Amino acid sequence: MNTEATAASAQELRARMVEKVRGDGFATNPRVERVLRQMPRHEFVPEADLQTAYHPFEAVITHRFADGTSLSCASAPFVVAMMLDQLDVQPGHRVLEIGAGTGYNAALLAELTGDSRLVTTIDADPEVTEQARRNLNAAGYGHTHVVTGDGTHGVPENGPYDRIIATVSPWDIPPSWWQQLAPAGRMVLPLRWRGQTRAVALAERGGKLVSDGVELCGFVPMTGDTEGERTAPITDDGTVSLHWDRDQPIDPAKLRGVLDTPHTSRWSGHMMVANEPFDGIWLRLTAEDSRTCRINAHPNVPRELVTPLAPMRSPALADGESLAYVTQHRHRTEEGPRWELGAIGHGPNAAALADRLVEVIEHWAHAREQRPTIIAYPADAASTEHDYGATIEKRHSRLAVTYTPEPDQPAKNHQRF
Repeated sequence: MNTEATAASAQELRARMVEKVRGDGFATNPRVERVLRQMPRHEFVPEADLQTAYHPFEAVITHRFADGTSLSCASAPFVVAMMLDQLDVQPGHRVLEIGAGTGYNAALLAELTGDSRLVTTIDADPEVTEQARRNLNAAGYGHTHVVTGDGTHGVPENGPYDRIIATVSPWDIPPSWWQQLAPAGRMVLPLRWRGQTRAVALAERGGKLVSDGVELCGFVPMTGDTEGERTAPITDDGTVSLHWDRDQPIDPAKLRGVLDTPHTSRWSGHMMVANEPFDGIWLRLTAEDSRTCRINAHPNVPRELVTPLAPMRSPALADGESLAYVTQHRHRTEEGPRWELGAIGHGPNAAALADRLVEVIEHWAHAREQRPTIIAYPADAASTEHDYGATIEKRHSRLAVTYTPEPDQPAKNHQRF
């Protein structure tokens, strides 16, 4: 294919990509839509064919660890659009990106801020930064600051920053990011807690960060000294595992073999259609129960042993020698197949844990569109000023996950995890 035909094909595919992204409710900011339409994404992922480069819902993996897992990638365009909507970059803003990727996101940020000299992107892997630098130079964004180093330290010499965005997933908010964020600035971070990841848009408000957007996402975990997620198998062959946080008193040794014990089932009566999102249950669980964690089951695990709602990642509760997880049961109806949400528990406290999961499912079903407010405080903050929800203790920060209580709920329900 000649150069002119390639350019025409790329432009057409890029236009289709943006239309599909907008059709799913992303790129709602006209400026974000404009830069997505203009930026030649395929030039940042030359190893991918045009169809792959412009697929609206798939990432392009560019570097892998030795075990084959993803080290770096170009995020799916819908995720890029979602996070840029959240970030709300204005002309003249100084921006720090944690995770350089291919340089594509940094180029978009340069267009949004109006000057590539105002954009700094950092990555720990020199191969990643070399590729990003090469791509940015070729695309005309050579003044972008591309730094090789530990992203948890930020890049103080180019700050303070009006906007900070992470395109890798941190478990914690490092002190340097707080220090390098300008007053009234914003961060957009794919934060991990209780086994799940959310793109959280956080606005600086007098020494704390308050969310105004919380969206489901998935990113490569960030390397460095901020890690606090724990993982361990609970079956002898390692095909079923739990994921929890360092502030939770979960002992995997006590849960080894728990799935071999008799189970207790509870059903909520709430039905779902195929592919209906259920992630809101997990999010609400993190605010309502300190025992929330994640269960992973390999696809080849027998259904007689474990049947979580989504085998590779489902919400669960762990307490001592007991475990319960969210599950589903298929029903045939006149309108077609429906799936009832429920819970399965194992261990001496199985019934109580399963009942608790069903209770939270009911809370979620009563207000499915409700999203929590996430408030982040430095770990040494004297107090956390919220009355309802949970405080999750991290190494460098505290996360308060709060839902506004319904009128029939108590005014205070503050858990410290």
